[in-house]
Parts: sequence; C-alpha cells; structure tokens
Amino acid sequence: MFSKILIANRGEIACRVAATAKRMGIRTVAVYSDADREAKHVAVCDEAVYLGGSAPKDSYLKGDAIIAIAKKTGAQAIHPGYGFLSENADFAQACQDAGLVFIGPSAAAIRAMGGKSESKRLMEAAGVPLIPGYHGDNQNAEFLQQQADSIGYPVLIKASAGGGGKGMRIVEQSSDFVDLLDSCRREAITSFGNDQVLIEKYALKPRHIEIQVFGDTHGNYVHLFERDCSVQRRHQKVLEEAPAPGVDAAMREAMGTAAIEAARAVNYVGAGTVEFIVEQREGAMNFYFMEMNTRLQVEHPVSEAISGVDLVEWQLLVAAGQPLPKQQNELVINGHAIEARICAENPDNGFLPATGTLFTYQKPEHSTFNIADVRIDDGVREGDVISPFYDSMIAKLIVHAPTREQALAKLDRALAQTRIVGLPNNVAFLRYILNTESFSRANLDTALIEREADELFNQHRLDLSTLVVTAITQQLARESARQGQDTDPFSKPTGFRAYSNYTRSFSLIYDEQAYQARLSNWHNADYTNSKKGGDTLSRFTLIIEKEIASTEDNSNANVAAQTETVYEGEVSYASSDAHNHTLWLDGARINAQSWTSNETVYVFTDSGRDEITLIDIMAHVGEDSAAVGSLKSPMPGQVVAFKVAVGDSVNKGEPLAVIEAMKIEHTISAPTDGVVAELLFAAGDLVADGDELLRIDSES
Repeated sequence: MFSKILIANRGEIACRVAATAKRMGIRTVAVYSDADREAKHVAVCDEAVYLGGSAPKDSYLKGDAIIAIAKKTGAQAIHPGYGFLSENADFAQACQDAGLVFIGPSAAAIRAMGGKSESKRLMEAAGVPLIPGYHGDNQNAEFLQQQADSIGYPVLIKASAGGGGKGMRIVEQSSDFVDLLDSCRREAITSFGNDQVLIEKYALKPRHIEIQVFGDTHGNYVHLFERDCSVQRRHQKVLEEAPAPGVDAAMREAMGTAAIEAARAVNYVGAGTVEFIVEQREGAMNFYFMEMNTRLQVEHPVSEAISGVDLVEWQLLVAAGQPLPKQQNELVINGHAIEARICAENPDNGFLPATGTLFTYQKPEHSTFNIADVRIDDGVREGDVISPFYDSMIAKLIVHAPTREQALAKLDRALAQTRIVGLPNNVAFLRYILNTESFSRANLDTALIEREADELFNQHRLDLSTLVVTAITQQLARESARQGQDTDPFSKPTGFRAYSNYTRSFSLIYDEQAYQARLSNWHNADYTNSKKGGDTLSRFTLIIEKEIASTEDNSNANVAAQTETVYEGEVSYASSDAHNHTLWLDGARINAQSWTSNETVYVFTDSGRDEITLIDIMAHVGEDSAAVGSLKSPMPGQVVAFKVAVGDSVNKGEPLAVIEAMKIEHTISAPTDGVVAELLFAAGDLVADGDELLRIDSES
C-alpha cells in the first residue's frame, strides 16, 4: 500500500479522499491555487504545496506542475478526484511515465471511453444498447445539421469530451441548430479543450440511471447497483438516489451486466460509472448506453450507503495492485439513500451561480465522509468565500434509511436544519422538490423540475407575520445585547413608559412590497407564563400595514401613500440570543432562527426559510435614487461576446451579451427598448456582480 499520495483536486472531493487516506494511514499532499490558500482541503492534508493562479488553467489543470510536486514531496500516487484532470488520458499517461501510479483507469481506457463517439462505437461492438444518433468525426456544421434533420427533432448536441452536464444543448427545431451548436462548442472548448460534438435523439420522458462499476488488475469486475440521477437542471444533477425506484431485479441484472461488459471491453481498472438513458414508453423502460465516466462520481456516497463499501478505499486498494475486496455475490442492497447537492445559486433566477461569503453555515447533526444515517461531505467552512473560478457546489447532504419514504422524511428534516446566509443557495428549493407529488411518488424523469415549476419557483412558505415578528425580535435582541444587562427600565428597548402605552414603527420590504409594522405594548411589557415553558416573554400588539400608492387627483401629479391593514393580533416573543427566538402568534408557538446581512433578515423555521428587509432609515439618508439606462451583469464572470454594437436598436428581451460563469454560458437580455449607446467591456474581460456591461438610451 502507498505511504503517501498527492490529491490533484480541491474542495469537497479533496477532503473526501484525504479522510479515507488518513483512516488507512496514508499521508496526503494537497495542492492549491491563489483562491484556495485558506481552503479546507489545504488544512486537512498533511502537506500543501502552492500550484498557481486562481483560474483552473493556471493551477489545477497544470499536469506537469502537479507531477513535479508529487515527485518532490515523495508521493507514490496521484488521486485526481473528479473534474479537472480526472479524465485526461495524457495526464494519466504522464503519471505512469514519471513512475507514479494514477489512481484510476489506464490512459487507453480513458481515451476509449472519454470520447463519446469512440465509446459508442465500442459499445455497439460489445452489444450494449445505443440510442439513435451520429457519433462520427465529420464536424462540419452543415453536415451535422443534416444528421439532426434525419434523426428527427428534438435532438441533443453533446460535447464528445464532455461531462458534468456541460457542453449540452437540446435543439427543438432545425432553424435553431447552428446557433446552439456554436454555443455548445464554445462551452466545450472552455470546459474540456475540445469542441467535437455528437448528435443524439432526445428520448421521451427520459430517466438518467447509472451503474457503479469496479475492476481490478486481476480481471475481476463487479457492479455496486444503480443510482437514479434524473432530477436535473441545465443537464446537471440536483438529487441522486439508490437504488433507482421502479427498477426490478431483472432490469437491475441486465443493466449491471451491460455495465460490466462495457468496462471489460476496455480492460477497465478502478471506479467507473456507466450511464444509461432510460426511455419510459407505455409502461415499459428501455435502457440505452449514454457514456462512461472514468472516475469517481460526485454522487458516489449513495452507493456507499446502500452497499456499505468505502469506494475511495477500494480505489486505493486496486491502484496498489490488490484484488477487489468483494465479489458480486457478496454485495447486497441495504435500504435507500438520497443525496442532495447544496449549491451557491439562485433557482428563481435561472439557477444563476452565486459567489460570496458563507457568513452563516450551520449543519444538522451528521457524519463527515463516513457512511451514516445523515452525512455531509463538503470542502468549506463558515466564513469561507465561494469564488467564481470553480464549481458552485457548497456541500452534499446524504441520508440513509430502511425505505425510500423514510429517507425522504430524513432528508427533508436535515435540509430544514441547514442554515446558509451570505449568498443565494438552493436549500429551500431542494425541500420543495422533495415535497412535490412527482418526486414523492417517484414519478421521475429529467423534466421533473420543468413539470413541477409552479410548485418550485418563487415560493414563500412562511407567513408575513412570522417574518415581520422575527425581524423585529432580532432587532430588539441586538439592541438589548448592545445595551448590556442594564437594569435601568428607561434603557430597555421594549420602551418602558410609566403612564402610557409604547408604540414603535418599523419599515419593511417583502417580495418588492413595502410594509409598515407597529408594535405596541399593553399591560406590563414583560411577564412570565409557566404554561409557555417559563420563558420570560415580551408581549405586544402587532399591526402590519401594506403601503398602497394612490392618486389624489385626476392629474396623477400628486401621489400619496395609503395603507391597508393585512395583520393585527397579539404576539409574544423570547430570544435566547440575536439568532434564536421563540414566537407566539395567534396562539401558536414557532421556533425561529434568523441572521442579518446588510438589511436583509434571513428567517428559518421548520416550515421553511424566507427573507425580509428591515429598513435602517439612517442608512439611506442622502441616497441618490436616479435610475441609469444600463445593463448590469447579474453575476461575476467573463464576457464571452456582445451580440450588439454601438448604435444598434434593441427591443426588450433581446439577447445583448453572453457571460460565462463557473464554466456555464448565460445570455443577458435587454431590460428595455432603446439604442445601444456604449459598450463598457470587451469579449474576454472579467466582470464583477453588478458591473455595467453597456448603456442603453431611449429611442426618443
């Protein structure tokens, strides 16, 4: 067995590999970029060596530098993780040439399976079912469009060297083919350095089901059952589970046998995943080979949970020349596991990736990188920065239970206990998916998110009164903390008055609507009630009014703000600190947590999470609210192209610019009609979130 390995990766997977290596008594060497100097994976490894700049091409894609570091530090093998160089055949070969073990398949196997076109030809020869398509070398755009026309729409354009959902475009009609082909090729070059594509028929109601396979140097092969990865957005996985619902023993055996034959066809060694598209037609499920990922998958923990196998340990054993620890008849399925990918992104804004600081990052009780009922694999800590240079995933939350129904309940509970503040994220969105009828009843296909859009996007699961009371409660708790434990009644933020009631007003914004809240005390401001747990509660009357703009005369010249009462009731609260609150609204007790970033209050309860703005009036004194006719970048990234020039007339909704962020292209559209007055950046320039990309003048 190895005494030291280098981990040629970052983030969660680097930490994952290091955890198993440490348990096996193997020392680890981390490499890091400028952006990752203080990263978690640097801290958990035994050694760490600087690699280069923040961009992957300047660091984690520098194979020669990584090999040199491995030799200098005395590492005997290199674990590539997933992404970056994990499926780079030249790098695998270079490791071997340098006398290092590449913890993965041979360069020949990576080449055979890494090119989607070549792999499909191999699978056809091996008798593995294939979906109709063109997988050849002729990359002429006109020829490819002819092939798509003959296959019949919709078709899928896929980067031949692609993976991870990148370099894929669905084409619904022939007239869109060329533009989508160009976009796919640009993304493929950026992500993989290869713009060759293939064309496939887009299957009806497709499911994405994959088989985890393993091979060793002694000719042994096993599969560790299947995973369903059908729940996707933009061809990237969101939720994965094992075993796949609805797959019976006969289908499992057929898919497992096909996957092993696929691995055997290229003398595969190590961990790999054979991915199938499963078409659901008239009650039957037919599977077709899609691709083989010649590496460990992001979703491998669900296979570990149901099989009881540490797949990274198996990788290290096999790479060291040892046989597989188990044969096929020794592997059995135990229970059900589901993984949720927690990402820095905004689901309500087209899943735009987000960057920022994890000001708050709290997790439920869990295990880390170990098989457990609740497991969290991550490569970040509270206070870390999510940068624009790498993937947007923050963590993976994995649960395991005897049945799927129990696993669903456990995952929902664990997500409800996850608190992230500082940047947009998909934790609430993941809970919405779990509670859809489609997912809960295992009515799965890759269009589930689009089909359930009404239940998933722009949701508000907390009452306005809960948000308002929590925001005010946190504000008062913070004021109390600032004032200390002063017993002087005149110093209390609850507003002690000797002879009159106390009323305090608050201005808030929720869902782009302005509200006024008035909190009034009555009787004694503070009291103790044993029926409510003996807590010292503050008791008030709350009135929430919605601001309504109305005109006072027919000229519309004078506009006055009017209000409409939307809530009035008695409320009580107690706060153990600025973040933890017990609320009583309309006789119901609510346990809430809250954190504030700028003026936004993020509220969490078991029912869900939401946010509301509590306005600090003094912070806005003197602000200039004049609007500017400009188009701003909604995210940090790199300008790929402008689709307009100075002087062009544009219509609202017309594509104006393409921004690449986290290896994905995003098209930015015109917010209004007008004429392009100025382009403020050029193709290739880096932009920050909120940077003005161009200015638009009205046509008048």
